[in-house]
Amino acid sequence: MGFNFDVNHFFFGRSAVFTCRAGWRIGSIGGQISTDRGSPVRKVLVLHGPNLNLLGEREPNVYGKVTLEEINKELQELAKEFQVELRIVQSNHEGEIVETIQNSRHWADVIIINPAAYTHTSVAIRDAISAVNVPCIEVHLSNIHAREGFRQASHVSPVAVGVIAGFGKNSYLLALKAATSIILAEKKK
Repeated sequence: MGFNFDVNHFFFGRSAVFTCRAGWRIGSIGGQISTDRGSPVRKVLVLHGPNLNLLGEREPNVYGKVTLEEINKELQELAKEFQVELRIVQSNHEGEIVETIQNSRHWADVIIINPAAYTHTSVAIRDAISAVNVPCIEVHLSNIHAREGFRQASHVSPVAVGVIAGFGKNSYLLALKAATSIILAEKKK
C-alpha cells in the first residue's frame, strides 16, 4: 500500500509552501512509494527544535492542538508502511541539535528537521547540516512566509534540499514521503 493523497483534500484553504532545491528529485505529490518487502531499510532522522515539546499547549491558533507525541506516532505509522527506520529527537538546546546532526552522518539517509526558532538564528545548525552531506528537508507547521518578518528568513533553507511549511502536522508526513523518494532516487543511481 502506497502513500497517496490529494493536496486539496487535506489542505484546502490553508496557506502553505512546498519547495525543493533544484537538482533533487522527490517524486510527485500524488505519486506512490513502493513498500515491497524486499526493499532495503531506509533511515531517517526526525529532529524537532525548541519549544516543539509544548505543541498542543503553545499558541494553538498558530500551531494547532496536535501534540508532538501525536505527530511522532503518525510518523512512526507512516514509516512502518514505507519500511523506514526513524530516529526521533526533540531538543531545546542548539548544541545538542548540532551534535545530533553530526552523529547522524554515518547512519541517516535523510534528515527531516524543524529547527523552530533556530531557523532564523542558528548558523551553527546550518553549518552542521552543510557539513554532514546528508540530504535535509526543512519542515514547519506554520507557513513562516506568512508570519512576522523576522520569521521569514531561514538559515537552514539554503542548505536543505527542500522546505515544507504551512500544512500543520501534515508537513512532517509530506517530508517523510519526500525523504523516502529521495532515498529511492539515490539508490537507483
